[in-house]
Amino acid sequence: MPLNLPDRLPAIELLKKENIFVFDHSRASRQDIRPLRIVVLNLMPLKITTETDLVRLLSNTPLQIELSFMKLRSHTPKNTPVEHMKAFYKDFELMRNERFDGMIITGAPVEQMPFEEVSYWSEVSAIFDWARTHVTSTLYICWAAQAGLYHHYGVPKHDLPHKMFGIFEHTVNRPLLPIFRGFDDVFHVPHSRHTEIRREDIERCPELDILSESPEAGVYMVMARGGREFFVTGHSEYSPYTLDGEYKRDLAKGLPIDMPRNYYRGDDPSQPPLVRWRAHANLLFSNWLNYYVYQETPYDINEIR
Repeated sequence: MPLNLPDRLPAIELLKKENIFVFDHSRASRQDIRPLRIVVLNLMPLKITTETDLVRLLSNTPLQIELSFMKLRSHTPKNTPVEHMKAFYKDFELMRNERFDGMIITGAPVEQMPFEEVSYWSEVSAIFDWARTHVTSTLYICWAAQAGLYHHYGVPKHDLPHKMFGIFEHTVNRPLLPIFRGFDDVFHVPHSRHTEIRREDIERCPELDILSESPEAGVYMVMARGGREFFVTGHSEYSPYTLDGEYKRDLAKGLPIDMPRNYYRGDDPSQPPLVRWRAHANLLFSNWLNYYVYQETPYDINEIR
C-alpha cells in the first residue's frame, strides 16, 4: 500500500530492497484523501528491526497510512541509538492530545516480571487507558496483549515450564469475522514467550471473545469491544530469521534454550527456516486495517470516542 513514512527512517531503504512501495510525500499532498493515522508504541529492544517488521506488513493494502512512533519517558532503550529515538519517536506526553485511527503496541522483554514491577508500568497503563478514547482500534502484541488483558480485564498470566518457541498451527473459532477473511482453516504463527494466558481465565470475563487458538501454543487472539481491541499472543510480524537469531543468541550466551519447533527445514539448524506464516500475517494486518480501522474510523479524526 502507499505508506507515508518519516523521512530517513532506516526501514525505508531496507524495505525498498524487498520491493515494498513507500509513498511519495509530494504525491500524498496532491490527493484529496485523509491518510489513516497509525501510531506504534514500540517496546521491543531492537527498535529498527521491529519497525521494519511492522512496516513490511502495513505496506500490503491499498490504504494510505501515516505512521508515527511513540516512546516512553520513563524508559530509555539500551539497544537503539539515541539519535534514532530523537529523530523518529515522540514521548507519550507530547502525543497525549492527538487522536489516531489505529495503534499497535508491541511485546517487551519483561514478560517474566510481575506487571507492577515493570519500571514503566504506570506510564504504559496510562497509555492503555488513553488508547480507549483516542484510538479507533488497538492491536496489542505478545507481552502487550498479556499486559492489556491484565490491566483492562484482570486476566492473569502464568509461567510456562518451558519456553513456547517455534511455529505452531492455529485454528479459527469465529471464521465469519472480518479479521479472518481469506484465512485457511489452519494457519501458522511464530511464538516466543515464557508465559501464557489461559482460556479458563478469559472465559470468566464476558467482555472477551477468544477468536483463535492453537493445540500447542494455546490462546492466540482475543477480541474486546467489538474490535476496538485485539490481543494477539504470537508474533505474526516476525521476519523469517527472527527466531533463528533468538535461538543462536541464547546458545551463545549459554542459556537453556530448545531449538524452535517446526521452524528449520528438517529440524536442522544448519538449514534455512521454512516460512509458513507470512501470508496469514499479511492478511491479519490488512484485515485489521481495512475492517476495524478504515471502515470504523470517522472521517474527522477528532470525532473518535
